[in-house]
Amino acid sequence: MISLQPHDLLWGMTSEILSDDAPQWVIDTVNDYSPVVVRRAESWNNMIPVGIRGKQRNQRFALQMPVAMIKKCVKPESLIERDLNVFPHLRAKLANIYPLMQSLNLPWGYTGSVGFELATGLRTVTENSDIDLLIRVRKAMSKTDAQDILLRLDSLEMKLDIQLQTPAGGVALIEWATTTGKVLLKRNDNAVLVENPWC
Repeated sequence: MISLQPHDLLWGMTSEILSDDAPQWVIDTVNDYSPVVVRRAESWNNMIPVGIRGKQRNQRFALQMPVAMIKKCVKPESLIERDLNVFPHLRAKLANIYPLMQSLNLPWGYTGSVGFELATGLRTVTENSDIDLLIRVRKAMSKTDAQDILLRLDSLEMKLDIQLQTPAGGVALIEWATTTGKVLLKRNDNAVLVENPWC
């Protein structure tokens, strides 16, 4: 079984496991065979914490999905090779991001609405949408390196939201680069303030 991590997109959810109080938009989304996204939370008994996103920004629904139901998994890193000619409204922006991110020599990918659209072909990105990026950083990144990456990305003049995924959890690049004290580390059990997000 492939190792599942936050931001992975999963297919296979069916409405039969939804609770009786699930909103109608959640039922409709699941019945459309849309993927769910792995979220940060503790899991148990062969269940994986996931979230369902609706058409509206405020439509988010959290639940647990049986691992046995998973038919397909798409990771953020796999989305960087999508044919951008299929997404003309995204092509210019993502084409500028790609060479810069590749130059970092770190695993990276798209998450959020951009990742969802690249994975499904469903139009979810709007003019006001941030471009969410995930960088996997297994070894500690210095503040200086983080500042350099942030400066290079700022030169693109786009609305970017970049998260560093460390072995311990997720931390915002801008926070790690600019904060002198503790930073917020998002772990599966909770979010905590730490000096070093790699420990």
